[in-house]
Amino acid sequence: MTATMLVMLAFVVANSSQAYTAIPEDSSSAYMIEKMPELRYYENYEDLQADGKTAVVYPIFTQSAYDWNGFHDYYSGYCDSCTSVKLHQTYEKTFSSSGNGFRVLEFLGYQVIDDIDIDKNPAILGQFDKVILLHNEFVTRAEFDAIVNHPNVIYLYPNALTSKISVNYETNVISLIRGPAHPTPDVVSGFDWKHINTQYEKDWNCDSWNFYKIDNGHMLNCYPETFLPDNGYEILKKLKTL
Repeated sequence: MTATMLVMLAFVVANSSQAYTAIPEDSSSAYMIEKMPELRYYENYEDLQADGKTAVVYPIFTQSAYDWNGFHDYYSGYCDSCTSVKLHQTYEKTFSSSGNGFRVLEFLGYQVIDDIDIDKNPAILGQFDKVILLHNEFVTRAEFDAIVNHPNVIYLYPNALTSKISVNYETNVISLIRGPAHPTPDVVSGFDWKHINTQYEKDWNCDSWNFYKIDNGHMLNCYPETFLPDNGYEILKKLKTL
């Protein structure tokens, strides 16, 4: 099992006891904010709204990869043949696909594209001055090349670009080609990229968050999915200056 999948599994287990908690009648506002974290930034919209030509890349490939009988089950050892999975057609905004971060950035007016847009038309990134990646763990070679060759990419979530996949758009199936420990145990990452930062994905607290510089942009040194809904103002503010 990859480190990312262990993190996701831990999150699900930790929150499963709350799945059937009754919602008091007088807590509709709290419930709405819990389900729609972007509402916390309503009063700060003018400070944080997108400016310039900036795109957010929704990780539809990664969302699909974490489906049941998909790469998650393969890495967990439950299914030796689960290295292919159906490509999702809708944005489910789940934890594995950076649902909280995406909802907030979409609310703030950032232009949304996804993995498919880049894979089919890598030149699309040339339309944007800045590109914000989320948990885009599984990508194609075409998408990887387009991203690492863009001059200003913000890697908002650790563990991006770690696994190589292929896509068959006729059958709507993605397949795992190369990633951590696949196809052989000695493989570290899908593209042998020097900026893999998986070590930061276990830091959910983001107490000492920082954007550090790399060749083509900046990376955040923590996993902000549970931090952004309540405490992300300064991170979101910093995004506008990078």
